[in-house]
Amino acid sequence: MSAPDVPPSVRAARALVASLVAHGVRDVVLAPGSRSAPLAYAVAAAADAGLLRLHVRVDERTAGFLALGLSRGADRVEHPGGVTLPRPVALVTTSGTAVANLHPAVLEAHHTGVPLVVLAADRPHELRGTGANQTTDQVSMFGPAVRLVADVPAPDGRDGEVRDLLATAGRAVAAALGVRTGSPGPVHLNLAFREPLVPPADLDPAASGLPEVYPAGWRRTTVVPAVTSAPDLPLPPARTVVVAGDGAGAVARELAEARGWPLLAEPSSGARSGPASVIAPSLVLAADEVAAGLEHVVVVGRATLTRPVQQLLARPDVAVTVVSPGGGPWPDAARTAGSVLPGVPATWLATHSSGGTDGTGVDRPWLERWRAASAAAARVVGQVLSDDAAPTGPSVARAVAAASTPHDVLVVGSSNPARDLDVVLGVDDPVGGVDARVRVVANRGLAGIDGTVSTAIGVALAGSGRRTRALVGDLTFLHDVGGLLRGPGEPSVDLQVVVVNDDGGSIFAGLEPGALGEGSAPGAATFERVFATPHGADLAHLCAGYGVEHRLVPDVASLREALASPSRGVQVLEVRVARDARRRDGAALAERVGHAVRETLGSR
Repeated sequence: MSAPDVPPSVRAARALVASLVAHGVRDVVLAPGSRSAPLAYAVAAAADAGLLRLHVRVDERTAGFLALGLSRGADRVEHPGGVTLPRPVALVTTSGTAVANLHPAVLEAHHTGVPLVVLAADRPHELRGTGANQTTDQVSMFGPAVRLVADVPAPDGRDGEVRDLLATAGRAVAAALGVRTGSPGPVHLNLAFREPLVPPADLDPAASGLPEVYPAGWRRTTVVPAVTSAPDLPLPPARTVVVAGDGAGAVARELAEARGWPLLAEPSSGARSGPASVIAPSLVLAADEVAAGLEHVVVVGRATLTRPVQQLLARPDVAVTVVSPGGGPWPDAARTAGSVLPGVPATWLATHSSGGTDGTGVDRPWLERWRAASAAAARVVGQVLSDDAAPTGPSVARAVAAASTPHDVLVVGSSNPARDLDVVLGVDDPVGGVDARVRVVANRGLAGIDGTVSTAIGVALAGSGRRTRALVGDLTFLHDVGGLLRGPGEPSVDLQVVVVNDDGGSIFAGLEPGALGEGSAPGAATFERVFATPHGADLAHLCAGYGVEHRLVPDVASLREALASPSRGVQVLEVRVARDARRRDGAALAERVGHAVRETLGSR
């Protein structure tokens, strides 16, 4: 069939999909719709040709977080100059509220630097503002949350329009990857289409999305990543700690070990390992003595998980250096950053010599003091969280962490599970340093509970054989239970989801409202209704409706057995825990750890 016989919308969609493949897109998530039909036919044919994997979901919010997980779970890709960048994932939706439902995932991708390419179909320009069905202002839908937005007119077959579209697609992928800015994130191609929206019946579907749709002489632009090196600066003082927030990466551990600085690393930092890593850092910091004499903090990644760390960064007597690669804003919630660097200076990573305070400014007793406090915290946490006691959020998190290996991936919910994991991670590791047991992924960009199940499924699909688990609370699970829905033709996935079910939102017990909701306090009833939000949902029946295996686990010992022998497919392990003791138990554990740390430091 000659090109003039192919509708312009179909021809443009085929070229666009081929261009995305050429620029490294290997996964496309699609939510069905009419206006996006040209794109749907193109990506389906490209998937049939083995050029990409297609994932179809009927809920756009679920689709958005699935794409987020696919990118976060994929291995990074090497680009010219030896720079590794994340894998871009494309999203296809129809017009109207379908696009709006991607907003939570787009916001999370914006704040965590995940390269999503949103392909949103739209009505042609002449129908906008006329009250046409499913038509709204999509161009400004995501506001400043996207790295690039392009409003692409409806193709009409004019000369050069495919070449223009290919150039736009190339710029969009480069912007999503942050090739020139060092700040990856979502981009939005708003693609207007006019009828006809489907290919002719006699068009060979296998041709859709293949390279022959490129115009003669077209070449893909190679964009070389811009690399910014950190300048050589004087070393910070010896009494420094490294705070590693979400996405910090291994460089935070390397810096801590090279300089002999204690490492306070969040679970999703990618740095929670090694002999400098402090176990239960939020509890250790509760003992003021441990940080006495602190002069400097180096922050890598986005540290948002616990208040004790934020209070440390807010100390007026402590200097703060923030390491923030790329051209985006730097994290500094306490507004105390004295300097912002694009990377860790190479001289800071030079391995120090052994001994006490040496010529490189290393203060070995400083690190040993923190290590002693860490060991004391680990002993107390290990004693309190016994398998023989009734299960609690922290004891469940401990069992999940202990079951994980360095080859596994753990997706953790952003409410209590992330905080519980922060307390227990490393407690069961060998003496002498925290073992790198597991890669932890969390949606800490906005720390919402949106789409966590879908994110975990995306991570598992991208995992290349890695065992994937998720640790979530009951409200997080219920918030995205629709993520369990998967059509029979979709790629299969192996995932264990551990749900800590306390029948409500126990996270609020540890925040300001919790003090007004205890026992018979006058505000207890209000707290229960508007914060704790008990639901009484039967998770087993919900899982059965989605065709997902469910198992109610009565105790921690049984949980350890279930974690050691996961079934195929998606398996939900529900552990019911009490909610009324959450605040009291947390305070008691913090008090015991604080006492042990003070006692240990006093004896040194």
